[in-house]
Amino acid sequence: MKSHNKITLINEIDALITDNIVLCYGHFNLIHPGHLRYLQHAKTLSTKLVVAIVSDKELDKDLFGQHFSEAERAESVANLQIVDNVVILSDYTLEGLIGIIKPEVLVLGKEFEQVQSKQIGLAIKAVCSPSKVVFHAGETHYSTTNLLFRNVLDTEISSKNQLNKICNNYKITLHNLKDRLSCFSDSTLIVIGDTIVDNYVACDALGMSAEAPVLVVKELENREFIGGAAIVASHIAALGAECYYISVTGKDRESDIVSKSLKKQGIIVNLVVDKSRPTTYKTRYMVENQKLFRVSRIKDHKISKNIEQEIIDNLTVLAPNIDGILVSDFVYGVVTQNILDTIVKLSKQFNFKLYGDLQCSSQAGKVSKFSGFDLITPTEKESRIALDDNESGIEWVATTLLKDTNSKNMLMKLGSDGFIAYSSNLADRQDFPALSVNPVDVTGAGDSLFAAMSVSLSSGASLIEASVIGTCMASLAVKEVGNTAIANSKLSQYMSDILE
Repeated sequence: MKSHNKITLINEIDALITDNIVLCYGHFNLIHPGHLRYLQHAKTLSTKLVVAIVSDKELDKDLFGQHFSEAERAESVANLQIVDNVVILSDYTLEGLIGIIKPEVLVLGKEFEQVQSKQIGLAIKAVCSPSKVVFHAGETHYSTTNLLFRNVLDTEISSKNQLNKICNNYKITLHNLKDRLSCFSDSTLIVIGDTIVDNYVACDALGMSAEAPVLVVKELENREFIGGAAIVASHIAALGAECYYISVTGKDRESDIVSKSLKKQGIIVNLVVDKSRPTTYKTRYMVENQKLFRVSRIKDHKISKNIEQEIIDNLTVLAPNIDGILVSDFVYGVVTQNILDTIVKLSKQFNFKLYGDLQCSSQAGKVSKFSGFDLITPTEKESRIALDDNESGIEWVATTLLKDTNSKNMLMKLGSDGFIAYSSNLADRQDFPALSVNPVDVTGAGDSLFAAMSVSLSSGASLIEASVIGTCMASLAVKEVGNTAIANSKLSQYMSDILE
């Protein structure tokens, strides 16, 4: 069925009357994975899925900000295969629509369960039976199912087309983006955070042990890469910006590896030695491109007051001459609250930007510790941990986290589903696809995205321009095993290949 045939006008609503209707409701200004989860869950509750779209008049009245027209929003929803009909409410109310089509189930976002407007309250009452109202945001998951329904080539072409459409919508040209890349050399940035050395061990699978249910592999060769905050600094320098690196390491061989690698790129390195901890070292055992398991050598206690003060003194000296600070926090003890407070204070004093990335996949931490930053880049899981909320929709989670952290911009990273860019003024809110749907190694994707976004914003790019650049950067990062700095010229060529 063509999408426009699914859109039902107010005077045609009678044609919708049938049994087994499940009704959903929203503005759907931006169709992202969170909406798809919501609609997919609703579809399981009955046979026919009808979606009611909030009118332009209502959005304008609620000061929603910049939005697509009701016709465009209805068309986007109607293009979804699981949706049977779309109704633009216009002068109609949700309560009135319910009175006519009498849905078997009304599905509302989880955020409406506790706080309801007068209109939503009347709609719920109009359903008659409380058991017919379901508050659900769809099942939360952290991996994609795209490849169950489409092959790799089709999915990658779809992602490329989606990125080009975004550029067209925002009137962003390849020439504009390359101008941004050429300005990267004008920025001076500090990267502070946890240093990691990643060791990749290539193995040959021999089989299962006869004595115990243990996989037996033969080690072939290994290769070491700098990681954590160090690879963020490496990306920054490779993209052309001037970079200072501040971190804490042990007095060991791994510290020397990081120092030599970064200095070779022209990065000004300040590694404070902490004899109470080794430099974090992670070994990943792999058979071909499949990771078997990881072993981490790590101490994650907080740094001493003396080391903390040395870092604060370094930041204070550098602060007057920089454009921004990137905090790459793996929650291993380097980024203390005193250091964060100092960074925020210095940014206000010297008017530079703050960028925060916290990774707590295997350790405890909350991204809400970044207060008043220009950009934070949590994953969906990290966002939900910060809010202690695993049920609400992505939109509510993102909006709440932006407000709680008083951040200007945020990327909600969705793994293989890409990410959604949000601005605090609601003017820019756009989802971006993952261009590489069958990545070789996803380990460094977030670090490369964080680096590209930060350099772009420091160089004057808008949130959407920076997000396009970041999307391309992350796609390059996952095409190889291990963390390797991506040069400005390589990023420029890839953008030429991807963008029309």
